[in-house]
Amino acid sequence: MAKGHRSQIKRERNAVKDNRPSAKLSYARVSVQKACFVLDAIRGKDVQTALAILEYNPRYASSIIKKLLQSAIANAENNNGMNTENLYVAECYANKGPTMKRVQPRAQGRAYRIEKRMSHITIVLDEKK
Repeated sequence: MAKGHRSQIKRERNAVKDNRPSAKLSYARVSVQKACFVLDAIRGKDVQTALAILEYNPRYASSIIKKLLQSAIANAENNNGMNTENLYVAECYANKGPTMKRVQPRAQGRAYRIEKRMSHITIVLDEKK
């Protein structure tokens, strides 16, 4: 069990800041499973290779993730002053977002529920040592 008051524990936990450049897209209209297929292809690759993979990947999620990766690269250049040749994709993951529920009419007066899933996609870059 952790020692100290709850506010002290929170203060210590929040003091550790991750200075790696990142970009996050919330409420992307793609399911987590479909986004993860594309994210698995670029995880651990350098940014030039990852952009090339995303350019020629036929999946819809690759176009979304490509824009997000370009945003993370721009954050690394402008906010952290990093060189793009040394960057690689350190972390990339998709978390579950809210689900829109829709109704589709079916035969004999029945109604089927259609679930339109969303995800929150995050890409974290880092410099090669």
